[in-house]
Amino acid sequence: MMLTSAQNPKIKYIRKLSQRAFRQKEKKFVVEGIRLVEEALHSDWRTECFVYTAQAVQSPRGAHLLAKASQRGAQLFEVTESIMADLAATETPQGVLAVLWQPDYRLPDLLAAARPSLVVTVDGVQDPGNLGTIIRSADAAGADGVVLLKGTVDLYNPKTLRATMGSLFHLPVVTAADVKVTLDCLAAAGITLVVGDPAGGQPIFQADLTGPLALVVGNEGSGPQPAVYEYRHRKVTIPMPGQAESLNVAIATAIMLYEVVRQRT
Repeated sequence: MMLTSAQNPKIKYIRKLSQRAFRQKEKKFVVEGIRLVEEALHSDWRTECFVYTAQAVQSPRGAHLLAKASQRGAQLFEVTESIMADLAATETPQGVLAVLWQPDYRLPDLLAAARPSLVVTVDGVQDPGNLGTIIRSADAAGADGVVLLKGTVDLYNPKTLRATMGSLFHLPVVTAADVKVTLDCLAAAGITLVVGDPAGGQPIFQADLTGPLALVVGNEGSGPQPAVYEYRHRKVTIPMPGQAESLNVAIATAIMLYEVVRQRT
């Protein structure tokens, strides 16, 4: 179906999904760009519609995406370049986007199904690029899942989605509404909290990271919330022999994750 008017109800609906409150209400979100849409369509996430420009599907990758979306039963909408530019969150859109339903991942299901030995728990990280990079690093390091505690930036923020580089579709990411219930659940599963702290913890390279653990990373300014320390935990620190006061939270998370990988291999 060809959509040529910016006032078309479907176009207005997709545009409104740029608002966090509307995404939460509808339980849907938008991914755009060749790479992210490829990852989405090759996952088992439900796809409502695929939107494209005529030029975008002239390339082999674009044509494959169109065929894949059709195969999956998604609604197909061709739009003009100007409408695509209006819908896209990037300055130079690649001419394809998809609307997906948000999956309903729950921590008890993750713990029961995967019996995880490594969960990344994000507490209050506000920068969407940092969150996306943390999810990407967790995926690369083989984590079983990511848990977002209350106060963390929206998972479906367009900048977060782009920063994941498709890793969002590779591992479950649980958005936790209640911090205490979440921490109780981790504790009941026998998972130790390993809390990253800029100073005062055991050097990360000396800590035993081979058992089931939840790596907790917090806001760069304030760190993890006090409730985290009420549970069985170990505080670890990345040695910084230079003059920098702290590391970017996404970089620090990657360093800690790969210390886990090093010890386990």
